[in-house]
Amino acid sequence: MVNKMQKTSKITGFYNLSPEKRLDIIKDLVKLTDKEIDLLKKTGALNIEQANRMIENVIGTMPVTLGIATNFLINKKDYLIPMAIEEPSVVAAASNSAKMARSKGGFFTSSTEPIMIGQIQVVEVPDPFGARMEVLSVKQRILEKANEQDPVLVSKGGGAKDLRAKVLNTIAGPMVIVEILVDCRDAMGANAVNTMAEAVAPIIEEVTKGRVYLRIISNLATERLARAKAIFSKEALGGEEVIEGILNAYAFALADPYRCATHNKGIMNGITAVVLATGNDTRAVESGAHAYAARTGNYIPLTSWEKNGDGNLVGTIEVPVAVGLVGGAAAVHPMAKIAIKILGIKTAPELGEVIAAVGLAQNLAALRALAAEGIQSGHMKLHARNIAHMAGAKGKQADKIAERMVKEKKIRIDFAEELLKEMN
Repeated sequence: MVNKMQKTSKITGFYNLSPEKRLDIIKDLVKLTDKEIDLLKKTGALNIEQANRMIENVIGTMPVTLGIATNFLINKKDYLIPMAIEEPSVVAAASNSAKMARSKGGFFTSSTEPIMIGQIQVVEVPDPFGARMEVLSVKQRILEKANEQDPVLVSKGGGAKDLRAKVLNTIAGPMVIVEILVDCRDAMGANAVNTMAEAVAPIIEEVTKGRVYLRIISNLATERLARAKAIFSKEALGGEEVIEGILNAYAFALADPYRCATHNKGIMNGITAVVLATGNDTRAVESGAHAYAARTGNYIPLTSWEKNGDGNLVGTIEVPVAVGLVGGAAAVHPMAKIAIKILGIKTAPELGEVIAAVGLAQNLAALRALAAEGIQSGHMKLHARNIAHMAGAKGKQADKIAERMVKEKKIRIDFAEELLKEMN
Protein backbone atom coordinates (compact mmCIF):
# COMPACT_ATOMS: atom_id res chain seq x y z
CA MET A 1 0.00 0.00 0.00
CA VAL A 2 1.14 3.60 -0.48
CA ASN A 3 1.82 6.27 2.06
CA LYS A 4 -1.25 8.50 1.82
CA MET A 5 0.82 11.69 2.06
CA GLN A 6 3.25 10.72 -0.68
CA LYS A 7 2.67 11.47 -4.37
CA THR A 8 4.08 8.48 -6.21
CA SER A 9 3.28 6.26 -9.16
CA LYS A 10 5.00 3.24 -7.60
CA ILE A 11 2.06 1.45 -5.99
CA THR A 12 2.72 -2.09 -4.80
CA GLY A 13 0.00 -4.59 -5.66
CA PHE A 14 -2.22 -2.06 -7.44
CA TYR A 15 -3.14 -4.70 -10.04
CA ASN A 16 -4.53 -7.03 -7.39
CA LEU A 17 -6.76 -4.48 -5.66
CA SER A 18 -10.49 -4.09 -6.23
CA PRO A 19 -11.61 -1.11 -8.35
CA GLU A 20 -12.98 0.53 -5.18
CA LYS A 21 -9.63 0.29 -3.38
CA ARG A 22 -7.79 1.55 -6.46
CA LEU A 23 -10.12 4.56 -6.53
CA ASP A 24 -9.45 5.22 -2.84
CA ILE A 25 -5.70 5.35 -3.53
CA ILE A 26 -6.03 7.58 -6.62
CA LYS A 27 -8.46 9.86 -4.77
CA ASP A 28 -5.95 10.39 -2.01
CA LEU A 29 -2.92 10.79 -4.28
CA VAL A 30 -4.38 13.40 -6.65
CA LYS A 31 -7.08 14.87 -4.39
CA LEU A 32 -10.10 13.88 -6.44
CA THR A 33 -13.44 15.14 -5.16
CA ASP A 34 -16.35 12.90 -4.20
CA LYS A 35 -18.15 14.09 -7.34
CA GLU A 36 -15.20 13.06 -9.53
CA ILE A 37 -15.08 9.67 -7.84
CA ASP A 38 -18.80 9.21 -8.49
CA LEU A 39 -18.22 10.00 -12.18
CA LEU A 40 -15.43 7.43 -12.37
CA LYS A 41 -17.71 4.79 -10.84
CA LYS A 42 -20.38 5.36 -13.50
CA THR A 43 -20.11 3.45 -16.77
CA GLY A 44 -21.23 6.53 -18.67
CA ALA A 45 -20.10 9.84 -17.14
CA LEU A 46 -21.14 11.81 -20.23
CA ASN A 47 -24.85 12.60 -20.09
CA ILE A 48 -26.98 12.76 -23.22
CA GLU A 49 -27.18 16.56 -23.20
CA GLN A 50 -23.39 16.92 -23.07
CA ALA A 51 -22.99 14.29 -25.78
CA ASN A 52 -25.52 16.06 -28.00
CA ARG A 53 -23.32 19.18 -27.98
CA MET A 54 -20.23 17.25 -29.08
CA ILE A 55 -21.35 15.48 -32.29
CA GLU A 56 -24.40 15.21 -34.54
CA ASN A 57 -27.32 12.74 -34.46
CA VAL A 58 -26.54 11.64 -30.89
CA ILE A 59 -28.43 8.61 -29.54
CA GLY A 60 -26.23 7.73 -26.57
CA THR A 61 -22.66 7.14 -25.47
CA MET A 62 -20.30 4.17 -25.66
CA PRO A 63 -18.07 3.87 -22.59
CA VAL A 64 -14.49 2.64 -22.95
CA THR A 65 -12.64 1.08 -20.04
CA LEU A 66 -10.31 3.48 -18.23
CA GLY A 67 -7.27 2.15 -16.39
CA ILE A 68 -4.26 3.63 -14.60
CA ALA A 69 -0.71 2.73 -15.59
CA THR A 70 1.55 2.93 -12.55
CA ASN A 71 5.31 3.21 -11.95
CA PHE A 72 6.00 6.00 -14.46
CA LEU A 73 8.95 8.19 -13.51
CA ILE A 74 9.43 10.87 -16.17
CA ASN A 75 12.11 13.55 -15.80
CA LYS A 76 12.35 12.55 -12.11
CA LYS A 77 8.63 13.19 -11.56
CA ASP A 78 6.05 10.50 -10.79
CA TYR A 79 3.01 10.23 -13.05
CA LEU A 80 -0.13 8.14 -12.82
CA ILE A 81 -1.20 7.53 -16.43
CA PRO A 82 -4.91 7.30 -17.35
CA MET A 83 -5.37 4.99 -20.36
CA ALA A 84 -8.69 4.50 -22.19
CA ILE A 85 -8.53 1.25 -24.14
CA GLU A 86 -10.53 -1.95 -24.64
CA GLU A 87 -7.55 -4.26 -25.27
CA PRO A 88 -6.42 -6.47 -22.38
CA SER A 89 -2.86 -6.48 -21.01
CA VAL A 90 -1.92 -3.05 -22.42
CA VAL A 91 -2.17 -1.13 -19.12
CA ALA A 92 -0.38 -3.88 -17.20
CA ALA A 93 2.36 -4.04 -19.84
CA ALA A 94 2.98 -0.29 -19.71
CA SER A 95 3.11 -0.38 -15.91
CA ASN A 96 5.60 -3.27 -15.96
CA SER A 97 7.89 -1.54 -18.48
CA ALA A 98 7.80 1.66 -16.41
CA LYS A 99 8.76 -0.35 -13.33
CA MET A 100 11.75 -1.83 -15.17
CA ALA A 101 12.86 1.64 -16.30
CA ARG A 102 12.90 3.07 -12.75
CA SER A 103 16.19 1.43 -11.75
CA LYS A 104 17.99 3.49 -14.39
CA GLY A 105 16.17 6.73 -13.64
CA GLY A 106 12.95 6.20 -15.56
CA PHE A 107 12.14 8.12 -18.74
CA PHE A 108 13.82 11.30 -19.90
CA THR A 109 11.85 13.44 -22.32
CA SER A 110 11.98 16.65 -24.33
CA SER A 111 9.88 18.34 -26.98
CA THR A 112 9.85 21.10 -29.55
CA GLU A 113 7.57 24.12 -29.41
CA PRO A 114 3.87 23.31 -30.08
CA ILE A 115 3.97 24.38 -33.72
CA MET A 116 1.23 23.27 -36.14
CA ILE A 117 1.27 23.74 -39.91
CA GLY A 118 -1.55 25.35 -41.88
CA GLN A 119 -1.51 24.75 -45.64
CA ILE A 120 -2.94 27.03 -48.33
CA GLN A 121 -3.19 25.43 -51.78
CA VAL A 122 -2.85 27.74 -54.82
CA VAL A 123 -3.65 26.52 -58.34
CA GLU A 124 -3.76 28.06 -61.82
CA VAL A 125 -0.60 30.04 -61.11
CA PRO A 126 1.05 31.40 -64.31
CA ASP A 127 4.60 31.29 -62.91
CA PRO A 128 4.70 29.02 -59.83
CA PHE A 129 8.35 29.60 -58.85
CA GLY A 130 8.03 33.34 -59.32
CA ALA A 131 4.79 33.27 -57.30
CA ARG A 132 6.57 31.42 -54.51
CA MET A 133 9.13 34.24 -54.30
CA GLU A 134 6.34 36.83 -54.22
CA VAL A 135 4.70 35.04 -51.29
CA LEU A 136 7.97 34.98 -49.35
CA SER A 137 8.50 38.70 -50.05
CA VAL A 138 5.25 39.56 -48.21
CA LYS A 139 5.81 37.10 -45.39
CA GLN A 140 5.47 39.70 -42.63
CA ARG A 141 2.19 41.01 -44.03
CA ILE A 142 0.75 37.47 -44.13
CA LEU A 143 1.87 36.68 -40.58
CA GLU A 144 0.39 39.92 -39.25
CA LYS A 145 -2.93 39.14 -40.92
CA ALA A 146 -2.90 35.65 -39.46
CA ASN A 147 -2.21 36.92 -35.94
CA GLU A 148 -5.05 39.43 -36.13
CA GLN A 149 -7.39 36.41 -36.02
CA ASP A 150 -6.40 35.26 -32.54
CA PRO A 151 -5.11 38.04 -30.25
CA VAL A 152 -5.62 35.83 -27.17
CA LEU A 153 -3.26 33.18 -28.54
CA VAL A 154 -0.74 35.87 -29.44
CA SER A 155 -0.98 37.38 -25.94
CA LYS A 156 0.02 34.00 -24.48
CA GLY A 157 3.17 33.87 -26.63
CA GLY A 158 1.66 31.86 -29.46
CA GLY A 159 0.45 32.73 -32.94
CA ALA A 160 1.82 32.55 -36.47
CA LYS A 161 5.61 32.50 -36.21
CA ASP A 162 6.89 31.69 -39.68
CA LEU A 163 5.91 31.04 -43.26
CA ARG A 164 7.28 28.87 -46.04
CA ALA A 165 6.24 28.06 -49.59
CA LYS A 166 6.90 25.27 -52.07
CA VAL A 167 6.00 24.29 -55.62
CA LEU A 168 4.44 20.86 -56.12
CA ASN A 169 4.13 19.08 -59.45
CA THR A 170 0.87 17.10 -59.27
CA ILE A 171 -1.42 15.16 -61.60
CA ALA A 172 -3.55 18.33 -61.74
CA GLY A 173 -0.59 20.49 -62.69
CA PRO A 174 1.83 22.66 -60.69
CA MET A 175 0.61 24.11 -57.39
CA VAL A 176 2.06 26.59 -54.95
CA ILE A 177 1.62 25.44 -51.35
CA VAL A 178 1.99 28.11 -48.69
CA GLU A 179 2.51 26.93 -45.12
CA ILE A 180 2.05 29.03 -42.00
CA LEU A 181 3.70 27.76 -38.82
CA VAL A 182 1.55 28.50 -35.79
CA ASP A 183 2.54 28.16 -32.15
CA CYS A 184 -0.66 26.81 -30.58
CA ARG A 185 0.52 26.88 -26.96
CA ASP A 186 -1.78 24.60 -24.91
CA ALA A 187 -4.34 23.98 -27.67
CA MET A 188 -4.23 21.27 -30.29
CA GLY A 189 -4.76 24.19 -32.66
CA ALA A 190 -6.98 23.03 -35.51
CA ASN A 191 -9.53 25.83 -35.16
CA ALA A 192 -6.94 28.58 -34.76
CA VAL A 193 -4.80 27.37 -37.66
CA ASN A 194 -7.74 26.88 -40.02
CA THR A 195 -9.08 30.36 -39.20
CA MET A 196 -5.68 31.90 -39.92
CA ALA A 197 -5.34 29.99 -43.20
CA GLU A 198 -8.75 31.28 -44.30
CA ALA A 199 -7.83 34.85 -43.40
CA VAL A 200 -4.56 35.00 -45.35
CA ALA A 201 -5.93 33.35 -48.50
CA PRO A 202 -6.93 36.66 -50.22
CA ILE A 203 -3.41 38.08 -49.78
CA ILE A 204 -1.91 34.92 -51.25
CA GLU A 205 -4.29 35.01 -54.21
CA GLU A 206 -3.39 38.65 -54.79
CA VAL A 207 0.39 38.11 -54.93
CA THR A 208 0.38 34.77 -56.78
CA LYS A 209 -2.33 35.66 -59.34
CA GLY A 210 -3.66 32.15 -58.76
CA ARG A 211 -6.72 30.65 -57.12
CA VAL A 212 -6.76 29.32 -53.54
CA TYR A 213 -8.60 26.09 -52.84
CA LEU A 214 -7.74 24.21 -49.65
CA ARG A 215 -6.96 26.16 -46.47
CA ILE A 216 -6.45 23.61 -43.70
CA ILE A 217 -4.21 22.29 -40.92
CA SER A 218 -1.84 19.38 -41.58
CA ASN A 219 -1.89 16.45 -39.18
CA LEU A 220 1.72 15.64 -40.03
CA ALA A 221 3.03 17.76 -37.16
CA THR A 222 6.74 17.55 -37.92
CA GLU A 223 7.36 20.78 -36.01
CA ARG A 224 5.60 19.48 -32.87
CA LEU A 225 7.71 16.52 -31.77
CA ALA A 226 7.95 14.73 -28.45
CA ARG A 227 10.93 12.58 -27.57
CA ALA A 228 11.62 10.05 -24.82
CA LYS A 229 14.56 7.89 -23.81
CA ALA A 230 14.95 5.10 -21.25
CA ILE A 231 17.58 2.56 -20.24
CA PHE A 232 16.50 -0.95 -19.26
CA SER A 233 19.05 -3.07 -17.43
CA LYS A 234 19.76 -6.57 -18.64
CA GLU A 235 18.91 -7.83 -15.13
CA ALA A 236 15.45 -6.24 -15.20
CA LEU A 237 14.74 -7.56 -18.70
CA GLY A 238 15.79 -11.12 -17.96
CA GLY A 239 19.33 -11.33 -19.29
CA GLU A 240 21.43 -10.81 -22.38
CA GLU A 241 19.48 -13.34 -24.41
CA VAL A 242 16.30 -11.31 -23.98
CA ILE A 243 18.10 -8.15 -25.12
CA GLU A 244 19.38 -10.03 -28.17
CA GLY A 245 15.83 -11.14 -28.95
CA ILE A 246 14.51 -7.59 -28.62
CA LEU A 247 17.21 -6.24 -30.93
CA ASN A 248 16.47 -8.96 -33.48
CA ALA A 249 12.75 -8.11 -33.35
CA TYR A 250 13.58 -4.43 -33.84
CA ALA A 251 15.87 -5.24 -36.78
CA PHE A 252 13.00 -7.20 -38.36
CA ALA A 253 10.65 -4.19 -38.00
CA LEU A 254 13.28 -1.85 -39.41
CA ALA A 255 13.70 -4.02 -42.50
CA ASP A 256 10.10 -5.07 -43.23
CA PRO A 257 6.97 -2.84 -43.38
CA TYR A 258 4.67 -5.81 -42.67
CA ARG A 259 6.38 -6.36 -39.33
CA CYS A 260 6.80 -2.63 -38.76
CA ALA A 261 3.05 -1.99 -39.00
CA THR A 262 2.48 -4.24 -35.99
CA HIS A 263 5.56 -2.84 -34.20
CA ASN A 264 4.15 0.70 -34.51
CA LYS A 265 0.64 -0.47 -33.66
CA GLY A 266 1.99 -1.63 -30.31
CA ILE A 267 3.46 1.82 -29.72
CA MET A 268 0.11 3.40 -30.60
CA ASN A 269 -1.64 1.10 -28.09
CA GLY A 270 -0.05 3.26 -25.41
CA ILE A 271 -0.16 6.59 -27.20
CA THR A 272 -3.77 6.38 -28.37
CA ALA A 273 -4.99 5.23 -24.96
CA VAL A 274 -3.64 8.37 -23.29
CA VAL A 275 -4.78 10.62 -26.13
CA LEU A 276 -8.31 9.22 -25.83
CA ALA A 277 -8.35 9.42 -22.04
CA THR A 278 -7.45 13.12 -22.15
CA GLY A 279 -10.13 13.96 -24.72
CA ASN A 280 -7.74 14.58 -27.60
CA ASP A 281 -8.04 13.66 -31.28
CA THR A 282 -6.88 10.05 -31.66
CA ARG A 283 -7.23 10.09 -35.46
CA ALA A 284 -5.02 13.18 -35.81
CA VAL A 285 -2.29 11.69 -33.64
CA GLU A 286 -2.52 8.25 -35.30
CA SER A 287 -2.31 9.63 -38.86
CA GLY A 288 0.53 11.97 -37.91
CA ALA A 289 2.52 9.19 -36.27
CA HIS A 290 2.21 6.76 -39.18
CA ALA A 291 2.95 9.48 -41.75
CA TYR A 292 6.02 10.45 -39.72
CA ALA A 293 7.14 6.81 -39.74
CA ALA A 294 7.08 6.96 -43.55
CA ARG A 295 8.74 10.39 -43.93
CA THR A 296 11.96 8.93 -45.42
CA GLY A 297 10.08 7.10 -48.18
CA ASN A 298 10.25 3.84 -46.24
CA TYR A 299 7.86 2.93 -43.41
CA ILE A 300 10.07 2.51 -40.34
CA PRO A 301 9.67 2.13 -36.56
CA LEU A 302 8.88 5.17 -34.43
CA THR A 303 11.32 3.80 -31.84
CA SER A 304 15.00 2.90 -31.92
CA TRP A 305 16.65 0.19 -29.81
CA GLU A 306 20.34 -0.42 -29.15
CA LYS A 307 22.72 -1.84 -26.56
CA ASN A 308 25.02 0.48 -24.64
CA GLY A 309 28.57 -0.12 -23.38
CA ASP A 310 27.27 -1.68 -20.17
CA GLY A 311 25.22 -4.22 -22.08
CA ASN A 312 21.90 -2.59 -21.15
CA LEU A 313 19.09 -1.82 -23.58
CA VAL A 314 18.53 1.79 -24.63
CA GLY A 315 15.24 2.81 -26.22
CA THR A 316 14.30 6.12 -27.79
CA ILE A 317 11.20 7.46 -29.50
CA GLU A 318 10.48 10.59 -31.54
CA VAL A 319 6.89 11.16 -32.56
CA PRO A 320 4.63 14.07 -33.55
CA VAL A 321 2.05 14.59 -30.81
CA ALA A 322 -0.60 17.21 -31.57
CA VAL A 323 -2.52 17.34 -28.30
CA GLY A 324 -4.01 20.11 -26.20
CA LEU A 325 -5.41 20.93 -22.78
CA VAL A 326 -7.78 23.70 -23.90
CA GLY A 327 -10.59 23.51 -26.42
CA GLY A 328 -12.31 20.44 -27.84
CA ALA A 329 -13.37 17.45 -25.76
CA ALA A 330 -10.46 18.01 -23.35
CA ALA A 331 -12.26 21.11 -22.12
CA VAL A 332 -15.83 19.75 -21.92
CA HIS A 333 -15.73 15.99 -21.34
CA PRO A 334 -15.92 15.34 -17.58
CA MET A 335 -13.81 12.17 -17.77
CA ALA A 336 -11.12 13.93 -19.80
CA LYS A 337 -10.93 16.63 -17.14
CA ILE A 338 -10.47 13.99 -14.45
CA ALA A 339 -7.80 12.21 -16.50
CA ILE A 340 -5.87 15.46 -16.90
CA LYS A 341 -6.15 16.08 -13.15
CA ILE A 342 -4.82 12.58 -12.41
CA LEU A 343 -1.86 13.21 -14.71
CA GLY A 344 -1.12 16.50 -12.95
CA ILE A 345 0.14 18.09 -16.15
CA LYS A 346 0.22 21.86 -16.72
CA THR A 347 1.04 22.28 -20.42
CA ALA A 348 0.37 20.61 -23.77
CA PRO A 349 4.09 19.96 -24.40
CA GLU A 350 4.29 18.16 -21.04
CA LEU A 351 1.32 16.00 -22.07
CA GLY A 352 3.05 15.23 -25.36
CA GLU A 353 6.21 14.13 -23.56
CA VAL A 354 4.25 11.87 -21.20
CA ILE A 355 2.51 10.32 -24.21
CA ALA A 356 5.87 9.67 -25.91
CA ALA A 357 7.17 7.95 -22.75
CA VAL A 358 4.09 5.72 -22.63
CA GLY A 359 4.58 4.81 -26.31
CA LEU A 360 8.18 3.80 -25.62
CA ALA A 361 7.16 1.75 -22.58
CA GLN A 362 4.45 -0.01 -24.55
CA ASN A 363 6.87 -0.91 -27.33
CA LEU A 364 9.38 -2.34 -24.87
CA ALA A 365 6.66 -4.49 -23.34
CA ALA A 366 5.61 -5.89 -26.71
CA LEU A 367 9.19 -6.58 -27.84
CA ARG A 368 10.06 -8.26 -24.56
CA ALA A 369 6.94 -10.41 -24.72
CA LEU A 370 7.86 -11.49 -28.25
CA ALA A 371 11.46 -12.19 -27.28
CA ALA A 372 10.94 -13.81 -23.89
CA GLU A 373 7.38 -14.79 -23.10
CA GLY A 374 5.26 -15.01 -26.23
CA ILE A 375 2.80 -12.23 -26.98
CA GLN A 376 -0.24 -14.39 -26.31
CA SER A 377 0.41 -15.17 -22.65
CA GLY A 378 -0.86 -11.96 -21.09
CA HIS A 379 -3.67 -11.60 -23.60
CA MET A 380 -4.85 -15.15 -23.05
CA LYS A 381 -5.04 -14.85 -19.27
CA LEU A 382 -7.35 -11.86 -19.50
CA HIS A 383 -9.28 -13.33 -22.39
CA ALA A 384 -9.83 -16.50 -20.35
CA ARG A 385 -11.26 -14.47 -17.48
CA ASN A 386 -13.66 -12.76 -19.89
CA ILE A 387 -14.78 -16.15 -21.24
CA ALA A 388 -15.26 -17.45 -17.68
CA HIS A 389 -17.48 -14.46 -16.87
CA MET A 390 -19.44 -15.02 -20.09
CA ALA A 391 -20.10 -18.60 -18.95
CA GLY A 392 -21.60 -17.27 -15.72
CA ALA A 393 -18.68 -17.66 -13.31
CA LYS A 394 -18.09 -14.97 -10.69
CA GLY A 395 -15.26 -13.83 -8.42
CA LYS A 396 -12.66 -16.44 -7.47
CA GLN A 397 -14.65 -19.07 -9.34
CA ALA A 398 -13.98 -17.17 -12.59
CA ASP A 399 -10.27 -16.92 -11.75
CA LYS A 400 -10.01 -20.68 -11.17
CA ILE A 401 -11.81 -21.50 -14.42
CA ALA A 402 -9.61 -19.04 -16.32
CA GLU A 403 -6.49 -20.62 -14.81
CA ARG A 404 -7.61 -24.10 -15.86
CA MET A 405 -8.46 -22.99 -19.41
CA VAL A 406 -5.04 -21.34 -19.85
CA LYS A 407 -3.27 -24.39 -18.41
CA GLU A 408 -5.05 -26.75 -20.78
CA LYS A 409 -4.89 -24.26 -23.66
CA LYS A 410 -8.65 -24.59 -24.23
CA ILE A 411 -10.02 -21.05 -23.93
CA ARG A 412 -13.56 -21.63 -25.18
CA ILE A 413 -17.02 -20.83 -23.87
CA ASP A 414 -18.15 -24.48 -23.99
CA PHE A 415 -15.15 -25.60 -21.90
CA ALA A 416 -15.77 -22.77 -19.41
CA GLU A 417 -19.40 -23.86 -19.06
CA GLU A 418 -18.27 -27.46 -18.56
CA LEU A 419 -15.84 -26.43 -15.81
CA LEU A 420 -18.51 -24.30 -14.15
CA LYS A 421 -20.85 -27.29 -14.01
CA GLU A 422 -18.11 -29.38 -12.42
CA MET A 423 -17.53 -26.74 -9.73
CA ASN A 424 -21.24 -26.40 -8.97
